[in-house]
Amino acid sequence: MNQRTITAPAPLRLSALAVLDLPMDDPRVRPLLDELAVEYDSRYADLFGRGAAAEELNRYPAGEFAGPDGALLIVQENGASVAGGAFRRHGPDTAEFKRIWTHSAHRRRGLARFVLAELEALAARRGYRTVYLTTGPRQPEAKHLYLNTGYEAQFDVSADPETIGPLAFTKTLPEG
Repeated sequence: MNQRTITAPAPLRLSALAVLDLPMDDPRVRPLLDELAVEYDSRYADLFGRGAAAEELNRYPAGEFAGPDGALLIVQENGASVAGGAFRRHGPDTAEFKRIWTHSAHRRRGLARFVLAELEALAARRGYRTVYLTTGPRQPEAKHLYLNTGYEAQFDVSADPETIGPLAFTKTLPEG
């Protein structure tokens, strides 16, 4: 009989986290973007080809994620980048959230919810009233995260995600 030892994720301690608003080319951003590219390739290579993830991650100019219209937040724990996310202007009062990510070694700890809350708060302070975001059809974890944090699906949630393509969500932000 084979036995596996499953290690529970370390509990999230907010006091150990630092939220940094960084430019895209900051070296503290790179670990998350590199792992995000690997994850995208592992989930979507059969649809888009190997290396398509890097193209997708570079689709938008870095300046679109800079203030005042955008931001790229990195969450560090004990000096290591463990999660992050970004937004850019999507419309006059709508922010588009992109690249929400948790490093694979730090998942299932609530970091994605923490990142969403930080992005929402900053977007509201910068005058945005609505969030728009999409996730891929092969990312059920993200779909459930957004549904469980007040985002409204802009698609039929009972449909096969593979028949929809990008899964779009919106959310109204509280006053900043």
